Amino acid sequence: MTPRAILPRLVLGVVIAGLTIWLALNRDSLDPALIESSIHDLGLWTPLAHVGLFALATVFFVPGAIFGLAGGALFGPLWGTVLNLAGAILGASASFLIARYLAADWVRRKAGGRLERLIAGVEAEGWRFVAFTRLVPLFPFNLLNYALGLTRIPLTHYVLASLVCMAPGTLAYTWLGHAGREALVGDDSAIRYGLVALALLAAVAFLARLVRRIRAAGLGEPPAKRRSGAES
Repeated sequence: MTPRAILPRLVLGVVIAGLTIWLALNRDSLDPALIESSIHDLGLWTPLAHVGLFALATVFFVPGAIFGLAGGALFGPLWGTVLNLAGAILGASASFLIARYLAADWVRRKAGGRLERLIAGVEAEGWRFVAFTRLVPLFPFNLLNYALGLTRIPLTHYVLASLVCMAPGTLAYTWLGHAGREALVGDDSAIRYGLVALALLAAVAFLARLVRRIRAAGLGEPPAKRRSGAES
């Protein structure tokens, strides 16, 4: 893994660790009932703001896991998942359209040689290759949103494939955020929620490895990769 690929993960880890430490130190002063009441009093503005900020963060390459965890903590596992997925899809769609109509040259420079493999895969398999890239991280998530805008995939196919294949990971991070909230307020169900979140994360990781192995066995490997393997 290159230093450029490690840096976003490192920043995300530092942010999450810092937030966790701050919450732990201020645990006694936090009033979950007051927080929930404030969210309720704001009505639709709070979920709309969360979705909008998540979408903007996706466009500007901010790690979405931060908002995924926040969505679970603020809105619970059900509505948190819905709102997180809505924000991620809106941001991914905006990035896709920006690349397709406004910033093609910048995206080509940013994506480099990997773009040709992506284009070849979409040409051969359409939405199925989009689904594959959502499950197996060939590209960083935010860059992938832009890069797919330079392929010939229709927007509707892109959105539907992304929605379905991003849902498991979104659900896992949302549950993890909800479990963290319950742990901080001392709820007895925190352990159960935490185990569910870890199980979901493990399932997502297993699914990605399974899909990669199936394709590596030749049951759907991208044509570009098969050609490069044959030439070597």
